[in-house]
Amino acid sequence: MYKEKLIKIDELQKEINNYRPLNSRTKKELKEYYRIGLTYTSNAIEGNSLTETETKIVLEEGITIGGKLLKDHFEAVGASERYDLLYKLVKVKKITEKDILKIHKLFYFRLDPKRAGKYRKEQVFITGTDFIPPKSDKIPELMAKFIQELNTLKKRLHTVELAAIAHKDLVSIHPFIDGNGRTARLLMNLILLQNDYAITIIPPIMRNEYISALKKAQTNNHEPKTDKYFINFICDMVYESQKEYLRLLKTLK
Repeated sequence: MYKEKLIKIDELQKEINNYRPLNSRTKKELKEYYRIGLTYTSNAIEGNSLTETETKIVLEEGITIGGKLLKDHFEAVGASERYDLLYKLVKVKKITEKDILKIHKLFYFRLDPKRAGKYRKEQVFITGTDFIPPKSDKIPELMAKFIQELNTLKKRLHTVELAAIAHKDLVSIHPFIDGNGRTARLLMNLILLQNDYAITIIPPIMRNEYISALKKAQTNNHEPKTDKYFINFICDMVYESQKEYLRLLKTLK
């Protein structure tokens, strides 16, 4: 279903690599470009009302947008701070449970400091799906197993497969009271960046397809064959993001 897409991704990655190493100016411009894009799209998927232009104003000028919820501003600033953490973690080339807790804390501490960076203590339900996340007392065990499997799978899976599965599995565990999707998308991008792939953005216009693919993968959360739906979708998003990244490289060059 997605194996041919991985071949196309590898071919495009080779073309991208021809532009490397990048100079410091190009790296800086690309980093700031994706700060806005990733912050806006990831928040918009979850219902944040700030437009891309408004997100840029909030982050670059520190100005609040009239008529918009304070919560939406906090989410934008928190996502930007997580973005900086993302680049620090890229250098480590490893992912730990502590890293995931840090990612969530930066996003959530302005909204609910007592729950930021901490696993949920209650049962939650996800609207629009029959999938029920595991009970809260199972989360520490599931997260420890998740990290262990993540570091094992990276030895035998294509990077894009690994990033997609990590995203799906984290959302399925649903370890936090809120912000699980945003944390999972950042984790996915951390895995991609650690392996020299460009940041992958899921546009808000693809929200229905994104959720549908995730729901199909969660039909039987521990059956690997169901992962193919979500991996297939993420392959499409990676490929489109690669094309955009290549366009930017050509423009900057």
